[in-house]
Amino acid sequence: MGVHTYFKSLSDLEHLYRLPGKFKFQSHTVAAHSFKVTKIAQFLGTVEEMNGKNVNWRSLYEKALNHDYAELFTGDIKTPVKYATVELKELFSQVEEQMARKFIEAEFPEEFHDAYLNRFKEGKDNTLEGRILSVADKIDLLYEAYGEILKRNPDPLFFEIYEEALNTILKFQELHSVKYFIHHIMPDMLAEKFMPHSELRDLTERIISRHE
Repeated sequence: MGVHTYFKSLSDLEHLYRLPGKFKFQSHTVAAHSFKVTKIAQFLGTVEEMNGKNVNWRSLYEKALNHDYAELFTGDIKTPVKYATVELKELFSQVEEQMARKFIEAEFPEEFHDAYLNRFKEGKDNTLEGRILSVADKIDLLYEAYGEILKRNPDPLFFEIYEEALNTILKFQELHSVKYFIHHIMPDMLAEKFMPHSELRDLTERIISRHE
């Protein structure tokens, strides 16, 4: 019992795999995803800061590091399922938040409750830091799908995940960091040579054109 249980649970995130039940050439854990999202969010926040935005770095890092901790209680749910409807996404968020609350109240001393209830709540809000988190999360998901496409995984699900992730990123086009990603990073991604290269390029261009 106590904070020891929380510390011990962090190792469990290393064994919680994303997109379970699907063949993947490279598996990704929730722990690795949280690390990558934090690094991506750091870069995106730097772009925003260089363009005159005031970034609350403590808030950004806390949101990024903790954004998927509640999956320890629910497991990873495939993006096309979790985001099938707004109502379903909200339901999943409520379940995760309630289970995280029960864990905090059972394991953390009372003086830490408020701090960790705030850290484990949904971080993708309308603040600059929340929007950066939304983008960073989808950029890492985009790269996970891209890696499987690059390795010629025949499952069409990875094209679906790629499309969903890019569509979500483009909803935040008002951010300087999203413009930078689209105009400076994605061209390098699409310039790499691999078998379904033209198909992925065509899909990407169609998605971007719909948001212009």
